[in-house]
Amino acid sequence: MHTISLIVPCYNEELNIQKGVLDKISNYVKHVPQIKEIIISDDGSTDNSKKIIRSEYLSQLPLFMLLENEHHGKAQALISAIKKAKGEYVLFTDIDLATPIEEVEKMVKEIEKGTDIIIGSRNSHREGAPWTRKLLAVGFIFFRNFFIGLKDIKDTQCGFKAFRTSHALTIINNLQVFKKAQETHGSSVAAGFDLEFLFLANKYGYSIKEIPVIWKHVETKNVNFIKDSIETLKDILRMKYYDLTGKYKA
Repeated sequence: MHTISLIVPCYNEELNIQKGVLDKISNYVKHVPQIKEIIISDDGSTDNSKKIIRSEYLSQLPLFMLLENEHHGKAQALISAIKKAKGEYVLFTDIDLATPIEEVEKMVKEIEKGTDIIIGSRNSHREGAPWTRKLLAVGFIFFRNFFIGLKDIKDTQCGFKAFRTSHALTIINNLQVFKKAQETHGSSVAAGFDLEFLFLANKYGYSIKEIPVIWKHVETKNVNFIKDSIETLKDILRMKYYDLTGKYKA
């Protein structure tokens, strides 16, 4: 049985926490013996997220751990959590539970097969998402495939993924676009981080399995699709540059 560290990135998620998302996670993982810790990696929240987590979860639920980071965006919150993880695998889930926590069962099955990387793939119609977002997503996929490949992966951006921890650490050590923490203002989902991570995973020949998961669109203040899409396109061009200039170690 492989051990798993469940990582939940958090930035100003007081409302979601008050809705009981962490209770849902806690209640579910009681039935998943592979999950040995739940790391809530806070990205410098300025609301009451950390206060609520400390007072209502850390003292009562031994699996929970709060990792407090400066505000550098979701990518750096994930990186810091991976470095702290004790499990053989790290499994990411977004705190809004757009992908229900019960879908962890599918990930665990693949982990037990020894797959290096498992990617949750949202259904093609992406329930509840506005048509403008769907249209931009199609354009993004074309741009991604043209510049950095990953044509065999249908959905690189779902926030529901699992990595063998040792491989994740190797990838972190070879990142270029997200190599260093950058100054960040407001929310930063850093969609390009998923791309650079998977680009390197593919480059290093790690086994990758994409599995369908349930996903429902959840409106969140932390996502500005136009702004985030522009930033991601810039990140893709940076990846292409770094690859052409041999910055990524083989």
